[in-house]
Amino acid sequence: MGKYAEDAKELLELVGGRQNIAAVSHCMTRMRFVLSDPSIADVKKIEAMKTVKGSFTQSGQFQVIIGNSVADFYNDFVAAAGIEGVSKDAVKQAAKKNQNLLQRAVTAIAEIFAPLIPAIIVGGLILGFRNCIDSLYLFENGTKTLCDISQFWSGIDSFLWLIGEAVFHMLPVGICWSVTKKMGTTQMLGIVLGLTLVSGQLLNAYAVASTAAADIPFWDFGYFKINMIGYQAQVIPAILAAFTLVYLEKFFRKITPQVVSMIVVPFCSLVLAVIAAHFILGPVGWKIGSAISSVVYAGITGSFKVIFGAVFGFVYAPLVITGLHHMTNAIDLQLIADYGGTMLWPMIALSNIAQGSAVLGMITLQRKNAAAQEVNVPACISCYLGVTEPAIFGVNLKHLYPFVCGMIGSACAAVICVATGTTANAIGVGGLPGILSIQPKYMLSFAICMAVAIAVPFLLTVIVGKKKSMKRSETEMIPEDTEEPVKELKAFLDGRVIPLKEVGDGVFSEGVMGDGLAVIPENETLCAPADGTVTVLMEESRHACGLTLSNGMELLLHVGIDTVDMKGDGFEYLVKEGDKVRTGDPLICFDRKKIKQAGHPDTTVCIITDEGEARGIQFHTGIRAEANDTAVITFE
Repeated sequence: MGKYAEDAKELLELVGGRQNIAAVSHCMTRMRFVLSDPSIADVKKIEAMKTVKGSFTQSGQFQVIIGNSVADFYNDFVAAAGIEGVSKDAVKQAAKKNQNLLQRAVTAIAEIFAPLIPAIIVGGLILGFRNCIDSLYLFENGTKTLCDISQFWSGIDSFLWLIGEAVFHMLPVGICWSVTKKMGTTQMLGIVLGLTLVSGQLLNAYAVASTAAADIPFWDFGYFKINMIGYQAQVIPAILAAFTLVYLEKFFRKITPQVVSMIVVPFCSLVLAVIAAHFILGPVGWKIGSAISSVVYAGITGSFKVIFGAVFGFVYAPLVITGLHHMTNAIDLQLIADYGGTMLWPMIALSNIAQGSAVLGMITLQRKNAAAQEVNVPACISCYLGVTEPAIFGVNLKHLYPFVCGMIGSACAAVICVATGTTANAIGVGGLPGILSIQPKYMLSFAICMAVAIAVPFLLTVIVGKKKSMKRSETEMIPEDTEEPVKELKAFLDGRVIPLKEVGDGVFSEGVMGDGLAVIPENETLCAPADGTVTVLMEESRHACGLTLSNGMELLLHVGIDTVDMKGDGFEYLVKEGDKVRTGDPLICFDRKKIKQAGHPDTTVCIITDEGEARGIQFHTGIRAEANDTAVITFE
């Protein structure tokens, strides 16, 4: 009987028994369950167990934090349950069954837009800068922009639009490519499909609102006509068209003989997908947009405008995801023509600010995560300048709760905005510069709305984020030890020391496990960076080791990236769990050649999973280190 046999039996009962477990595995510190019915698990009693440090549910997985002894606990658990564990990938696949429709949709959107984020960030910064130089009337008594008074800046503005248009107007091309890449079908067909959605032969989507119905070009097939409308910056039509192409290609590849597959599959798939996109999917998207426009117009001018303001402020950010927000331009122009101003555009600008403020909250929460800040900071800047796509797709949707916090803040600001009748003279300047579009008598009220749009999402995001962080904390009891506290960690290998963000692994690079650094090794023996106790070993893979130091600091030393897949081939432990080690003592011997032959980097990371009593931790990277000689991490 194992050490944790009784606790394992108790946990088995509390999660609903063997029949409620669809899959189970473990990582370095947590048990990962996929439960057939998550509601059966008694979370309060589970978290009250002495061996359990906490629990949380993420992406359909119920994760129970055990700590460094999770491997032993796992062995006792599967023995008590009479089941076999599976790989973490299998658990993730099984977990998708526990995700609701919204979670699956958000996950799909995030996976589609992840490869597009760098381009979206560049485009967002460019469009935000262009907003400042061509839409802010700051010169000659507020009658001219910088572009109006300077040919140089006018040329810069025109040139930068070359990039901005490529990123946002041609976004459907990137979306169609990303969907086909994600689904494992022919990516070039996805690119061609995307190009047909934004072809110069079609009426630009941005010009539809200002073009008379009789002037819209069309294809005439004799028996019927189809409008030739482009879908620049449209997301939903592009996603629908791309998935249609994917499933058409899979269908034709399945039924077509191999000898003619090269001809039949791409031809039939692409032609039918383009027909579906322009005959059905696109027109349906425009119908949805027209319906939304009618509702907005009635709401902004009706008796319940305050309620409308709250609803519009809340849903505008999701409209940006669909691309349907472009339809509001027609309403704004009509309001300006009829009443000399628009009350709709100020709410749009406030929604921009609110989403940017949610990102500002993430900047605060992830201030120690350098990799995350590379996306957060430029996304926040472009959002405050009126371009929300980098913030929404690059940050807020990824975590979801900042997106919702931004929506709530936007709704609060919109209520004040509509209640005070805040009106803009024109459209086109979003984000913080939007105040310059407001009629002078309403600038004070808009300033108050801006303060609300900044404060509410920021505070909500920080509060919710901290609660989530506390829930997921893996803080464990510090072992009693009489060893002298350490002040530094020595290099654990010979080689070049690099920051985590250069490792190229999502978990390590984003600081999910904690802060740390990595070494690109020149030798093949991993050494202890300080005096401590060996507390975690992975006997099956032998690629990682956990140490606890006298100051309570806990370290994870991980040889290579994804080397768990090698199942121990090329790795040998030189210590046992519970061993006391000194600085420089050998821990793991590994074969760099086998690691590279298996297709994995041999980059070795050192993660501080628990800081213990250490303070003022500093990481020394960008240097070449000698094992047991060069100090790579120092602290007080």
